[in-house]
Parts: sequence; C-alpha cells; structure tokens
Amino acid sequence: MTTYTLRNASPAKTRCDAVVVGVTSSKKGPVVATGGGDVAKAYGRRLAPLLATLGFTGKDGETAKVPTGGTIKSPLLVLVGLGEERALTPVGVRRAAGVAARTVTNAASVAIALPADSPELVRAVTEGFALGGYTFTEYKTDPKPGRTDAGEVVVLSEQARKKDTVAAFERARAVTACVAGARHWVNLPAGDLTPPVFADAVVAAHKELTSGRGAPKVGITVWDEQKLAAEGCGGILAVGKGSEAPPRLVKLTWEPKGATRHVALVGKGITYDSGGYTIKPPASMLHMKEDMAGAATVVQALFLIAQLNLPVRVTAWAPMAENMISGAAMRPGDVLTIRGGTTVEMTNTDAEGRLILADALVLAAEEKPDTIVDIATLTGAMVVALGERMAGVMGADDVVAGLRAAADAAGEAVWPMPIPDEMRERVTSSKVADIAQHDWVRWGGGLFAAAFLREFTDGIPWGHVDIAGPGFNPGGVHGYTTSGGTGFGVATLMEYVAAQA
Repeated sequence: MTTYTLRNASPAKTRCDAVVVGVTSSKKGPVVATGGGDVAKAYGRRLAPLLATLGFTGKDGETAKVPTGGTIKSPLLVLVGLGEERALTPVGVRRAAGVAARTVTNAASVAIALPADSPELVRAVTEGFALGGYTFTEYKTDPKPGRTDAGEVVVLSEQARKKDTVAAFERARAVTACVAGARHWVNLPAGDLTPPVFADAVVAAHKELTSGRGAPKVGITVWDEQKLAAEGCGGILAVGKGSEAPPRLVKLTWEPKGATRHVALVGKGITYDSGGYTIKPPASMLHMKEDMAGAATVVQALFLIAQLNLPVRVTAWAPMAENMISGAAMRPGDVLTIRGGTTVEMTNTDAEGRLILADALVLAAEEKPDTIVDIATLTGAMVVALGERMAGVMGADDVVAGLRAAADAAGEAVWPMPIPDEMRERVTSSKVADIAQHDWVRWGGGLFAAAFLREFTDGIPWGHVDIAGPGFNPGGVHGYTTSGGTGFGVATLMEYVAAQA
C-alpha cells in the first residue's frame, strides 16, 4: 500500500529513488517549471544540452528518464512535459502527474516536484499521481508485470506547512480513494457484479466506512424485489424482470447536525445492458458493465462527503437492475407504471436507464430536497454531441451553473445542453400512456432523455449529468485517466455539495 506525505523539501536533496520535475515549452526552448528550480540549479548549464540531446521539448504528456550520476541526491530524474507555461493550470498539472505515475516504475519511493505552490495545485498533483497510477489487476495471474508501485510518494511544496495546503492534500487523498472505489466497481465483470452483488458490495463498503471510533454516521437501506413491488417501483422491476438476478435499490443518508440544505443524488445502476429485445449490436455489448457507473458515482460521492464531514444533508439513491432477454423480459409496447402513478409507454428496451431513474427520482422528490442531481451513462447521443471525455449537463439554470463550477473545481469536463420546449411535446406524445419513454426520432436523443427524467422531479430544482462518454474509457490511457472505469463525477458531486454549505 502506498503512503503519501506532504513535505517542504528541496527536490535536489531528497534521497527518494526518483524525483519528478515538470518542464514547460517556450519559444526559447524547454524551461523547468516551478517546483523543480533546485534541480535546474544543480544541473546548471548542462541542463539545456541534456534536454536537447534527449529531444525533450516540454510538450504536454512528454516524458524522459535521466540517471542523475550524483548531480542530485536521487539516482533518477523523471521529466514530464506540461505544455506552454501560459496554459499552466491545475487541470494540466493533474494530467502531468498522472503521466508521471505511469512513467516511474520499480521505484520504492518517489518525490514529486511539479508546480505545487497553491492548495489547488497540491490537490492536482496528489490526485493526478494517485489516479494516474491506478491499476485494475483483480483478474491478472501476474498482477504487476514489469511494475513495482512505490511504497512512498512525497509531494513537495513550499506551502506544505500551511493549513489550507494540508487541508487540500487531505481532501485529495479522500477524493482519490473514492474515485478508485468507483473505478473498481465499474471495472468488475457484469457476471461478477449483478444487482444483488452490487448492493452487497455497497453494504460492505458502508460497514468499513462507518466502523471504528470517530467514523462518519451514514444510514443505509436496501430494497429487494419484494420491497420494490410493494413500493410501486414499476420502472426498476420492469427492467430487472428479464434477468435471473433480481433488481435492488440502495439508499444512503448523510445527516450532519445543523445542516440546513438537503441535496439528493440519483445514479443509474444498470449492471449489464444487453439492450433487451431492442438488442444491441455485438460490438456495443462488450463494455456494457459500465452502465452502472452512475450508481457507483453517487455511492462513492456520498461516502466522500461523509468523510469530509460536509455540513449538508445528502441522500443517495442507487437503483440497480440487469437488462437481459428472457421470456419474462419487458417488451416494446408494454405500459409501465412508475412510482407515483405515471404511466409510460415503453417503445425501446435499450432505453432502460431512464426507467429505473424515474422511480428513484420520484422517491428522491418525495423527501422534498432543495436540489436533485442525477448522473448516468444515459445516451449515445450525448457522446455524438460532446465526444468521449466531456459530460453533458442539463436542468434548472442555477443547478447547471453550480454543477459547471463544481466540475471546474474538480478538474472534470462538462458542457451545458438545452432541453428545448419541443422535447416536452415529444415526451407527452404517447397515444396509450401518460408519457412516451422513447420516440425513435434520431435527433436530440440526449435532450429527450433529460426531458423524460424531468417529468419525475416534481418541480424541484434539478440537474442531470449524462456521463455516457467520460464514465468509461475503452481506449488507451490519457493524463490521469486510465483504461476502463474513470470514476468521473465523484469529485464534481462532492464539490457541488460543498458549495451548498
């Protein structure tokens, strides 16, 4: 297990096995960034020709490893490109730290001397390195081929003794643990994380969080299929009835003394999505274990909020179901009754996420919170609109503005999308039920889905975050984002709740 510490020390004098230094690019050539000045001074005039020999320019994501030969106390210098100095931001530093984590191998201890002269940059360095070095090896017979994780990571900062810097460092450590927890759940194969197993995993994580002296007090309730039926949760039951693994709903509560605001978080938990009778193409099924990322996000976000003791009441709702095909599965044309009595004409069994979210949104709204935020890997249309690394945010203007500010603080990319008036016309176009689940119009599918969800929020200020793109990374690593589950949204939801205080 890696130990992280925060110190005010010279990177040239540390005896760690490796020292990481940032380099920016400029018209005059590469320049050692803030934090690595003592290393640049130790090399003196030899540094420029050394970088030239390496072909190192300081561009974003560039790396080089240099044996120091005694020039500094550490035997290995790791250079990481930060891009242009004028564009140096916490996002860029977080990304560079993630690249560094994958560059440093076989080192028992690492000192990071990237720019860290503010609390925001200390947090960026810490989060970036921890998340960039995340690996999922549960199914590997040789879990660490050619890699030895550092036992000690030292974040170097001249501000290390200041209270706000220490607080930022500690917050970063809490964030990375919860993001890694969400990544782990998303990365588990769907056959090993059915709805009942997922619910049990949340219960086990809750027990670990709340055990011991001084642990946060978080409430938990799990509804099985019988309880869901008794409570009229027709959406969750309809989606789950095609699977041998029955659906679940997990509710978590954080109720600190003196809290005057209440935020409800709702996350989509489809543990596997075959598309049902509106079956997906084979290639589209491969990564459908990712479809429970929203539920993993709200659970870990609430755990994080409780660990940080944020003075806001928070309730997390995680509906869980597996969308499969069988003689009992829902059919296109079925009419479902959502909790509260709204009937829904079901036309596309591959648009199932909005059905389980509908029940959970009604449950959330019944408690009359100040704000409701849902997060879900909901629509391919949002990926078409915004790409794979940016989430779409919709809903009430003030909630959307708050979520954008929270995402900026968390270093996650979101973009506001509209819910045009005509979407309500499309949602209410069913000839046999109160509303239509889907209408097969090709255009604006992500906006239609948001308009559908809005029907179940009872007029409470609400925001919807569609993470169909950034919730899972099927490709290669980039920055501090590794392949597979990303944990996108955990930090943003925490920052949103923190701002409510």
